[in-house]
Amino acid sequence: MTNIPVEAIGVREQPYPGAPNNWKRFFSFSTDHKVIGIQYLVTSFFFFLVGGIFAMIMRGELITPDADLIDRTVYNVLFTMHGSVMLFLWTFPVLLGLANYLVPLMIGARDMAFPRLNTAAFWMVPVVGILMMSSFLVPGGPSQSGWWAYPPVSLQNPTGNLINGQVLWLLAVAISGVSSIMGGVNFVTTIFKMRAPGMTFFRMPTFVWTVLAAQLIQLYGLPALTAGAVMLLMDILFGTSFFNPENGGNPVLYQHFFWFYSHPAVYVMVLPVFGVFSEIFPVYARKPLFGYKIVSVSAIVITVVSGIVWVHHMYASGTPGWMRMIFMFTTMFVAVPTGIKVFAWVATIWGGKLRLDTPMLFALGGLINFVFAGITGIMLASVPIDIHVNNTYFVVGHFHYVIYGTIVFGVYAAIYHWFPKMTGRMYYEGLGKVHFWLTFLGTQLNFLPMHPAGLMGLPRRVASYDPEFAFWNVLASLGGFLLGMSTLPFILNMVSSWVQGKPAPDNPWRAIGLEWLVSSPPPVENFEELPIVIAEPYGYGKNEPLTENYPHRELAESN
Repeated sequence: MTNIPVEAIGVREQPYPGAPNNWKRFFSFSTDHKVIGIQYLVTSFFFFLVGGIFAMIMRGELITPDADLIDRTVYNVLFTMHGSVMLFLWTFPVLLGLANYLVPLMIGARDMAFPRLNTAAFWMVPVVGILMMSSFLVPGGPSQSGWWAYPPVSLQNPTGNLINGQVLWLLAVAISGVSSIMGGVNFVTTIFKMRAPGMTFFRMPTFVWTVLAAQLIQLYGLPALTAGAVMLLMDILFGTSFFNPENGGNPVLYQHFFWFYSHPAVYVMVLPVFGVFSEIFPVYARKPLFGYKIVSVSAIVITVVSGIVWVHHMYASGTPGWMRMIFMFTTMFVAVPTGIKVFAWVATIWGGKLRLDTPMLFALGGLINFVFAGITGIMLASVPIDIHVNNTYFVVGHFHYVIYGTIVFGVYAAIYHWFPKMTGRMYYEGLGKVHFWLTFLGTQLNFLPMHPAGLMGLPRRVASYDPEFAFWNVLASLGGFLLGMSTLPFILNMVSSWVQGKPAPDNPWRAIGLEWLVSSPPPVENFEELPIVIAEPYGYGKNEPLTENYPHRELAESN
């Protein structure tokens, strides 16, 4: 494998002239992938808190059957903005932050392939945030069309203004799409061309495999959503008729554009979390990852299959019966490569010397939640069940077990696991475990009651409901408030640990991987000299060095 010369990609031995070396660098236009990674993490967590506040206001409204807390229109806007913020400004950016920080270190590279493109992609995120939050405040916002922005509802312009909330929202989505496509090009190029000597594909950590799989989905799927948003903007601003039925347009065509990407987008978000689980379970079980090669390849299988599942979101949109059957089969087939991963994780844990530190607790909690989400996902893949629970809280509950129960748990696990590497400080274990138990209990209390309520027929996106659903909504609201509280020990832990935590050794977990061979935090260019990889990952107990030109790594306990 040929590597791109360092000079060819614009990586410098020192930061660009005038670059600050203290905390101020996180507010600069840095090209260091580690600084950009932390910028993504902190920015996205701010929006996570904003989206969480929106959710708690909605749960406050739903704690009683009557709409007696906020206006119904405001409730609809909050519903839309909660989904938009949590997806476009929290989940995608936070995972890009983890990938930005870790991938170059894991493959033995000094930086991303295109550092300046990386900087530009990040600084689009605050622009997206400003536009999206502005759509919440400007009249004519996306209150009725939802975070899907379905026409013909999204084509309505009750204010008569050229620039309204719906337009700002679509601009934000389009810019977010461009930013993510830029990131996808950068990650795929970096993984293919920037690996250290000896770092073959089957010597890459599983996290790198899952990032590659996710970014390939971005490259083939995201242009459809971005194009759909631009075409809808043209319908609103210039009177074109791509989706306007009054002028011969087809609103269902927009649904195809939207879901062609937006269901694979779930795998864009969950695949890196699968990689996090695959990195954490071996470390805290002191065992090699079971079936490393098949687990890695299964990520690529998910990438391929995820491109032929989108129509299961459109069973109730007049989809022909033959098409329903085809997409029911393809949607259920996704369970095969994901089931392989679950089996491998359980086999890795089984019989291991488990250390139930905070990262392991969050990874185990995420695995439990994902198994439950997978069961309800197979149910929703079935045409008759999906039509029965269409637009009910059963779908909301399933979705949140994936997004929050799996992805957020995986993000927390990753942050705790790599926090010492990022900051050079150890977090407080006691606060971490308090955070885990509040989050795990809040997740079950918030999202589990949505399933029976949905099976009983409780529709989503409603501010008032029949009193027969009150019990389930009270439980869900209490869980939502508990989840809100759960962020407090996390914030306290991260801030206080970063400021005055115990200094961290280079490899506090005795983990295996190139990122643990450098200092904590890593130097600007990561490696004094590019490592020469001579061993496969996850070699616990094999007593062989990982690289030829770096000191022998700490091996796992032999007992």
